Amino acid sequence: MNDRTAAKPFRFEAAPLRVYWELTRACDLACRHCRAAAVHQRHPGELTTAECRAVLRELARAAPLHVVFTGGDPFKRPDLYDLIDAARELELPVSVSPSATPLLTAAALQELRARGVEAMSLSLDGSAADRHDAIRGVPGAFAQTLDLARAAVATALPLQLNTLVSRETLDDLPAIYALTRELGAQRWSLFFLVQVGRGAVLEQISPEECETLMRWLADLPRGHPLVTTTEAPHYRRVVREHTGRHGGHGAGVRDGNGIMFISHTGEVYPSGFLPLVAGSVRTASPLTIYRDSALFHRLRKPDTFVGRCGTCALREECGGSRARAYADSGDPFGEDPLCLRSSEAEAALAAV
Repeated sequence: MNDRTAAKPFRFEAAPLRVYWELTRACDLACRHCRAAAVHQRHPGELTTAECRAVLRELARAAPLHVVFTGGDPFKRPDLYDLIDAARELELPVSVSPSATPLLTAAALQELRARGVEAMSLSLDGSAADRHDAIRGVPGAFAQTLDLARAAVATALPLQLNTLVSRETLDDLPAIYALTRELGAQRWSLFFLVQVGRGAVLEQISPEECETLMRWLADLPRGHPLVTTTEAPHYRRVVREHTGRHGGHGAGVRDGNGIMFISHTGEVYPSGFLPLVAGSVRTASPLTIYRDSALFHRLRKPDTFVGRCGTCALREECGGSRARAYADSGDPFGEDPLCLRSSEAEAALAAV
């Protein structure tokens, strides 16, 4: 395969596939790895309901991009249901990523389902209470998460379980995976640590450990649940090398390429883990920022990346985590230090 001829299908120039929208940074948990360094109270500068509706109308011009309402905890906004309804009226697919707190009740799950929410995610960072609650910062969070996960499945609300990958969770991942299967989650998304926000105090796994982990993930049964990764696009390379499967889930999608993040106060970022502002929805259309900003433009051109990510045969399909490159070196176009690329792997890819 000529890697340059495969470039176009993996670029998302016109619009993102997913918009992650931090409706608020308010949250009643105190998670050790929180990207947003969330606090208990809402910020006075949050986008208003009217401003949020205007942004949704802009996003709908590029439907059917998928909107994910996140936070903080989106249930800390009293207008959450109104915004879900507004998005659905515009035929925008919506998912919600709430926190496992008393605000998320069985009745709330029923409301999400009734209002057409396509999926909900919960975080599961340990296979037992002591491990999960130590990361979440609130005793009882584990039990609450399990209860909510079971209630979501019973409500027929598609459930995604998110798990942090760091030194603190690595040895527990097989047990967490078994628990995701027991709970009936449709998707297990592994969030590979980027040391931003509170996550700066946690420890990254090594590239060698990452490679071993990804090979184990690639061998798991497909679709029970579906395994995906966040801030680890080189999982696509490992899947190809280890199983021969091409493309993989979300091929080419990474920070700024198919992904856009809107903050609680309207700033637009390439992702929630890459803290570089490209513009504000208060002064420009989010689609215009995505299409035309210099930052997003270059993030969609992996030929301009430096180091191993710029020369890798899978730079279009993968491209590495731009957020981790930035956290590691201060250069969002640098190489992803978590990828263990070898000359043997490169030779194998070139022969595919």
